[in-house]
Amino acid sequence: MIELITEKPAWYTILCILLGVAYAFALYYKDQSIPSEGRWLKRGLAAGRALLVSLLAFLLLTPLIKSFSREVEKPIVILAQDNSESIVAGSDSAAIRKNYTEQFNGLANRLRSKYDVKIISWGDHVDEASSFAFDEKITDFSGMLEELDVRYGNRNVGAVVIATDGLYNRGSNPLYNTSLMKVPFYSVAMGDTVVRKDVRIGRINFNKTVYLGNSFPVEVSVEARQAAGAQVTLTVQEDSSVLFSRPVNISNNRFSQVVTVLLDAAKKGNHHYTFKVSSIPAEITLVNNVKDIYVEVKETKEKILLLAHAPHPDVAALKQSIESSRNYEAVPVMMDRFDGKTDGYNLVILHSLPSGRYPVQDLAGRLKAAGIPVLYILGSESSLGVFNKSDAGVTITNSLQKTNASTATFNNDFSLFTLSDETRKMIPQLPPLHVPFGEYRTSAGSYTLLFQQIGTVETRAPLLLFAEDKEYKTAVLAGEGYWRWRLGDYAANGNFSASQELILKTIQFLSNKEQKSRFRLNSKTSVPENEPLLFDATVYNENYELINTPDVNMVITSRDKKSFPYTFSKTDKAYTLNAGYFQPGEYTFKASVNAGGKSFSQDGAFHVVALQQELTETTANHDLLYSMAQKSGGRVFAPSQMEALGDSLLKRELKPVSYSNYKLRDLINLKWVFFVLLALLSMEWFARKRSGAY
Repeated sequence: MIELITEKPAWYTILCILLGVAYAFALYYKDQSIPSEGRWLKRGLAAGRALLVSLLAFLLLTPLIKSFSREVEKPIVILAQDNSESIVAGSDSAAIRKNYTEQFNGLANRLRSKYDVKIISWGDHVDEASSFAFDEKITDFSGMLEELDVRYGNRNVGAVVIATDGLYNRGSNPLYNTSLMKVPFYSVAMGDTVVRKDVRIGRINFNKTVYLGNSFPVEVSVEARQAAGAQVTLTVQEDSSVLFSRPVNISNNRFSQVVTVLLDAAKKGNHHYTFKVSSIPAEITLVNNVKDIYVEVKETKEKILLLAHAPHPDVAALKQSIESSRNYEAVPVMMDRFDGKTDGYNLVILHSLPSGRYPVQDLAGRLKAAGIPVLYILGSESSLGVFNKSDAGVTITNSLQKTNASTATFNNDFSLFTLSDETRKMIPQLPPLHVPFGEYRTSAGSYTLLFQQIGTVETRAPLLLFAEDKEYKTAVLAGEGYWRWRLGDYAANGNFSASQELILKTIQFLSNKEQKSRFRLNSKTSVPENEPLLFDATVYNENYELINTPDVNMVITSRDKKSFPYTFSKTDKAYTLNAGYFQPGEYTFKASVNAGGKSFSQDGAFHVVALQQELTETTANHDLLYSMAQKSGGRVFAPSQMEALGDSLLKRELKPVSYSNYKLRDLINLKWVFFVLLALLSMEWFARKRSGAY
């Protein structure tokens, strides 16, 4: 339905049109340019002119076209298929891959006659798909329900059908998520609930990073089902060497025992340990009898001296954030008790130093001479006059001796290291720091990560800045109150992840000795097989300025000597590489670049960890599916009951929803109005031209 409306009353509209017509005909009697014998032409011109002027007068009233439309949405039925490996872990895997998929798609086609059917594949993530490989390594049941609520929470969803074995290894219990969507949940109960004979390696608890010369414990759970009276052997190997062996007697049919294995960190580097439990006759699967872990052995913890002018809440907050990583040890010392020794420290943090009482100029000189990086945290006791002489990358002119409350904004051009998206979103929302009021001037070779925002005004004054002078690095946090950041982070998220990541990435950059190279490469040493392999790289010229003109190449080599060449993608001032997904195993890499006529290279190693969560549990959990159906008003069907499931859904009174839409448009924006006006003007021009009036 279409309706024409104007903002003026109807009588006003009619009056404008009549005036336009009267004006047009008045011109008719005054028009002497056309010979008297062409009356028919004068009348035609008058009529056209009347129509043109009337239309223009009407358009001056800004008329609107009000259109009304109605859209009917069919009820939505969501078919969510578990696409994880556990679905085909049983003896019926071939039948599931062939016949079940056809039956599932047949159910979808049958329901389409009445409903709008959405087919969802889920496991580690949620996708719309009509075919299933049953190869996902993780089952996130609650995550799937949350994603469905995001996608279809405001739609006309009539029912959700979930085809799964009821097993999950990520997220919370899905029973707590069924209230997100107020619809009945139906289930296709897959898998086998019969407990089969099986021995497996369960959970392994270990530290991913240990230190050279220490012994470290590993707790491994040996589990067994329907194997009472059997004896198995637990072994631990590194390469071909057997490091541990112990017999385990299975005392009952639901057996679980935690065995503590003590291993020695005798060699620096990445170590691959294989835990294996021997098999028993008629075991349902042998895949879960073996599990691998990777441990990185480092020389020692990096020690960080936290030197403060006086006791302050920031000191404790910094120590907690630093020691949240096993790689670092923070040693807080007040300046009045400092003995002047800096040997053995990888980094020094100066809180409210230099100050009027403790100028620490000699200390700063010794640290620079020794190549020990410094993180300055400016506070109320800081002496800016002395600080400005420290060559930290920024000078502050403050004649009023006042402070500002400043929140943080990120510099998108910063490229020395990267932070997670969650941290980049969270840091600007944290409480303000107290920063010195004044004029900030940064020097060459400085890189600002955070800018100051005073109230609603974003400034270019640095809040967190890094500086490099060839092989010596410093950083400046121009404000005190980091403890507020930790509390604000916890109040918003229930953890300290954002505030800790910022400090740990800062310390990692400053204390990493390998960063002195003009070619720097960052990567993980351990990657799960369901995550892509990511690398970041930076290249510097002879003046230690970031460049990204030369190409950075990398070759990744597997243990069986297969090579995979790559070229890094260029970002604003750095490089990045997404090498994709790799099969579980150990790999080495070598990256190289030619900058300024010189060749630089870095090599390293990483391992891709196999995920075996889907194969750990072999017994389906149908009780969960029945509980979900009972709670929501749905039902549970076996895979052989697809016809009955279809009948049940088609018999439900799922009603369509009608949506009404009103839309207003300016009449003058319609294309045909332009062409009508153009035609009327062209007609008069043509008539006058033909009659010789022009």
